[in-house]
Amino acid sequence: MCEGSAPLSLASALKLSQARALQLAAQDLLQPMRRKPRRADLIAVVQRMRMLQIDTIHVVARSPYLVLHSRLGDYPPAWLDEALAQGRLAECWAHEASFVGAADVALHRHAREQRLHHWAHRSAARVHREQRTEMEALLAGIADSGPVRAADFARQAGTENKSGWWEWKPEKRWLEAWFALGELMVTRRENFQRVYDLSGNVLARLDPPLDEAVAELSVAELRRRFILDSVRALGVTQAGWIADYFRLKPAVTVAELQPLLACGDLLQVAVQDWESPAYVHRDHAELLAKAAAGRLRATHTTLLSPFDPLVWDRQRALAMFDFDYSLECYTPATKRRYGYFVLPILHRGQLIGRLDAKAHRAVGVFEIKALYLQPGIQPESRMVEELAAAIAATARWHGTPQVSLRQTQPPSLARLLRAQWATRSL
Repeated sequence: MCEGSAPLSLASALKLSQARALQLAAQDLLQPMRRKPRRADLIAVVQRMRMLQIDTIHVVARSPYLVLHSRLGDYPPAWLDEALAQGRLAECWAHEASFVGAADVALHRHAREQRLHHWAHRSAARVHREQRTEMEALLAGIADSGPVRAADFARQAGTENKSGWWEWKPEKRWLEAWFALGELMVTRRENFQRVYDLSGNVLARLDPPLDEAVAELSVAELRRRFILDSVRALGVTQAGWIADYFRLKPAVTVAELQPLLACGDLLQVAVQDWESPAYVHRDHAELLAKAAAGRLRATHTTLLSPFDPLVWDRQRALAMFDFDYSLECYTPATKRRYGYFVLPILHRGQLIGRLDAKAHRAVGVFEIKALYLQPGIQPESRMVEELAAAIAATARWHGTPQVSLRQTQPPSLARLLRAQWATRSL
């Protein structure tokens, strides 16, 4: 239901730099944290992003931990595992498999029927149709004996080096299928391996408790909630970018947003050089006013995960930051342009480049295979100093304090960065 408020009107369109600052503020990437992070900050960051996408690639810190580091700085990664085990976060299908705040679990579980198109649900439904007896037996075993990991089941001979949904051992497929179908949830992780339990057991310890009233929402009301949450998380967005945040289908249209504008839940603004209108959640009215007045100052420099909400939508990243970015780890090595797991570089409101890194934890080395600045970006002194500091901070947080830099574009940047690290006694 619309709560109603007078739409905010601006005298002129936002500059693109102001729109960027508003999005960065909503995503906790405008300025670095000015104090040591606390456990509650981790929960708050996830709640503001509305989700924290999960990925298992481990050449540097796994994505969810890295996304949090970009916002919190030097925090203990164990805090994320603890929050899951304590029921303050839970794992659900959102944008993809994600951590979400406990307060949002009911929303995502109720949305399963609206996500029947998702590949995970389709695959799970197929496995259940074809192997119902085995899956039911597995579920009964968990009810009798308690939580399990996929590793608790022996792999069949000859399948040791396979990967992917259809090449997993049967028990792994069945566990993942029950997770996608909602009968199992992740109670905790051990060395990042999922430990599965009956959903009822996990839901019983959520903090805050499961909101049963969400189950009464209609399909239209549920979609409206996801639209509003997407706009709030993005800070400022075009209509065409909204659906991707929670993988909504069909796409969100300008016409669909009109009732939300009419009752004040959304605010419509213009951004210079955009043909489409932009939208801001009513909760960000104060941020919008500050952005329009030029009072949102971007000062943060950090490395981003490829699965960071700021960059996971290629079209949005291109329009917002003039940054054409795609993840190349699934591209054959000979066809990669930048590298396997390339991290975008955020510097004072701009995406200024990217680097291909690998953390060699056993020897304490953070290897940068290549670092590329965007065309037209010059390595001026403040940028170099802050970029060097951001890389050094990320390397220390990884437990790999020695930075090894192989090549940069432009080539002169390598010398400048090494000089900074020498000064810092890395």
